[in-house]
Amino acid sequence: MKNYIFATIALFALFACKEKPKSSSTSDTTSENTVKYPSDVIPFMDEWKILLGDGTHSEDLINYEKKGFFYVEKENETNWVVYKTPNSGVTSRTSSNTRTELGQKKHWIPEDGGKLTGTLKVQHVSTSGDARVAASYSVVVGQIHSDEGHENEPIKIFYKKFPGHTKGSLFWNYEINTKGDNSKRWDFSTAIWGYDMSVVGSTADTYPAEPENGIPLGEEFSYEINVYKGIMYLTFTREGHETIKFTKNLVKSDFAKKEDIPQQIWTLYASIGRDGVERESAYAGEINYFKQGAYNQTNGKKPEDNMVWSTGSETYNGDIAKQYANGSYTEVWFKEATVGEGTPPSN
Repeated sequence: MKNYIFATIALFALFACKEKPKSSSTSDTTSENTVKYPSDVIPFMDEWKILLGDGTHSEDLINYEKKGFFYVEKENETNWVVYKTPNSGVTSRTSSNTRTELGQKKHWIPEDGGKLTGTLKVQHVSTSGDARVAASYSVVVGQIHSDEGHENEPIKIFYKKFPGHTKGSLFWNYEINTKGDNSKRWDFSTAIWGYDMSVVGSTADTYPAEPENGIPLGEEFSYEINVYKGIMYLTFTREGHETIKFTKNLVKSDFAKKEDIPQQIWTLYASIGRDGVERESAYAGEINYFKQGAYNQTNGKKPEDNMVWSTGSETYNGDIAKQYANGSYTEVWFKEATVGEGTPPSN
């Protein structure tokens, strides 16, 4: 009888010690155990669609990710949205450069305006390219794109770093809304930290001096593009540095006559003959929208065909895995971003 009682107690104890199933109220509600999507980190994803570097596109970004292109990476206690794209892949009809980039669903004209902000760091740019080509080793991390007419870009924010340098450059380009033939269009580039786009190498593998006030890969910075009543107000911030601001009129051109063309353009575009002028009203009344992410500016095109935009980068015949393994890609991390209406500028 005693043996029976002891056996019964032992059996009861065995079942009692088995792990109880977790209730649904505790198994997946903690932030530590929940799978993080980009829309969990930056909740404005319902305002956007996306095109990825392999040609994948999606109109619904809530609880959406694609590993290797658009996903979340946690560093210390901070979640970041990663935008990654190779030098060669599948891209949009208006570009030969790949992108993993958001496109704003809402469109607007400069007179109505809009505002885009981002806090980010560039983790990698292509390590191959031709140093003589202005677009080499660069990525666009935010822009306004026109959706009619010539479909040009009132602003593109670039990060660029030459191989072997610790510090890179952040600059912004204004593309003229060309009067007449758009084959004569050009970008005017303005430095923020480091160089503007026009600073290039003397040979394919000879680089200029490293910029003293440049910004290294992995360093956080923020930007704000605020278009209000036709005027674009730009603000750039970086810890330990003075805030930098610019103002650009989007409804009245600064480049409507040949004599208005800056010397930078005559020098940089000399080999490809870009000497157009802009229509007097610039982008007035033209439909625009924001874009944000990683728009890779490097490609495998022959530099001799275009010494501004054809970077001659390594593409490994479009093999994305090989490109990622050999530095032929760009990668940008955002931790915060907002999009909304334009607002009166602050002092």
